[in-house]
Amino acid sequence: MNKIKVILTNSTLKPYKLVAVALMFCFFTAKDAKAQRKVGNKQIVQFSGVVVGQDSTTGVPGVHIYVPKAGRGTTSNLYGYFSMPTLEGDSVIISAIGFEKILYVVPSNRGENITEFFELQTDTTYLEEVEIFPYPTEKDFKEAVLALRLPSDNISQDNLGAEVLARMAETLPIDGGEAYNNFVNQQFNTAHNRYLYNPNPISTFLNPFAWAELIKSIKRGDFKKKKK
Repeated sequence: MNKIKVILTNSTLKPYKLVAVALMFCFFTAKDAKAQRKVGNKQIVQFSGVVVGQDSTTGVPGVHIYVPKAGRGTTSNLYGYFSMPTLEGDSVIISAIGFEKILYVVPSNRGENITEFFELQTDTTYLEEVEIFPYPTEKDFKEAVLALRLPSDNISQDNLGAEVLARMAETLPIDGGEAYNNFVNQQFNTAHNRYLYNPNPISTFLNPFAWAELIKSIKRGDFKKKKK
């Protein structure tokens, strides 16, 4: 930084000259400060922004924001925010796993601070169809099928014999369907026996044959008291 030393004396400088010296001091100081914000001929730009997903509401953390040629960069925080120094014309890559990369070129006409909003798009990769085939060609597969030797029929006949099936039926437990059928049959038999041996009084009262038998009993005098 170039330092400018100004010595003022009341005897040598008049008021208008003091103003001129002060303006020159401010000019050189501002020029020197502006020179500090440049690297070569390029201006330093503080590049900031927020990276969100496709919903445009949720920040994406851990996004890489870097300048490949310069070898510098940063990552977004928990809320998708980042900030890093760049130069005018820098090509900035914004990338994250599962999203498409974004290329951003730092403009040269927007001042020393730039803030942008980036929306990442999901990167969907379609893989080529893969057919798993144990044979190099279809011809070899057909030849292998034609040359296949199936086991003898005697093996299946031995397993499906009448004695074998009867022995299996005796030893194997019943399955769910058979258990359900047994339960239904038991309920039916219980209800049927209860109806036969314990008739319902209401059903007897409504039975016309029971009424006919009652009338016959009255005519015969079955209900008359016997004289002692």
